[in-house]
Amino acid sequence: MSINGLLFNIEHHIQKQGAGAEGDRPMIDTNTNMPRRYLPAAGRDWLLPFYDPIVKVMGADATRRELVEQAALQANQHVLEIGCGTGSLLVLIARRCPDLTIVGLDPDPKALDRARRKAQRAAVSIQLDRGFADEMPYPTASFDRVFSSFMFHHLPADVKARTLGEVRRVLKPGGRLFLLDFAGHDHESGSPGWLARTLHSSRRLHDNTEDRIVTLMRQAGSADPKKVRQDAVFLHQIRVAYSEGAAP
Repeated sequence: MSINGLLFNIEHHIQKQGAGAEGDRPMIDTNTNMPRRYLPAAGRDWLLPFYDPIVKVMGADATRRELVEQAALQANQHVLEIGCGTGSLLVLIARRCPDLTIVGLDPDPKALDRARRKAQRAAVSIQLDRGFADEMPYPTASFDRVFSSFMFHHLPADVKARTLGEVRRVLKPGGRLFLLDFAGHDHESGSPGWLARTLHSSRRLHDNTEDRIVTLMRQAGSADPKKVRQDAVFLHQIRVAYSEGAAP
């Protein structure tokens, strides 16, 4: 399948998200013993094999490197990525900083299987757990850094708030959250291209604005939450934003 064909399918999927027909999957919630829905890493299971090549073409590798640089990682720190998907960011971190304890959390078992294989090929040590970011299975004050990469826009508004509350709980005092995601619709900036307009058709991305994310971080108890920078990737068709906050 060509890149254009894959982009067409991704566009079609995102448009269906805006209409409320998502390719979500069930997982049993360990707290309630009831099924809970989640969106697979690539939106549809059949898209998962193409996920890494597509996001690479879109410029994700460069954005992830920038995110890691912002984190100023140090030896012996404990690092978590929520919504780790196929593990690309975790492997990048492990290669750059082998003296860290690195953990990834995601509800999608197929994506986690790919992440495990990716870590094995790279000969790096990563702990991969299945679970939800708003119900983390980790003790309070467990991590020095928490990362979120192209995941936050998938979450409904109430889950975003709970997720940031959980991030605040698992961060050590002085620990920091580093969040990278598609920038929400900004009427002042206008639309930079067709793909951005397609992404902005998602109802969840409209809740992903700079002000909204910073407000949610502040409400969750984050100290000095802020947008660090904004970039345009994939021929300037997609705007991405970097945000961060700290545990007091």
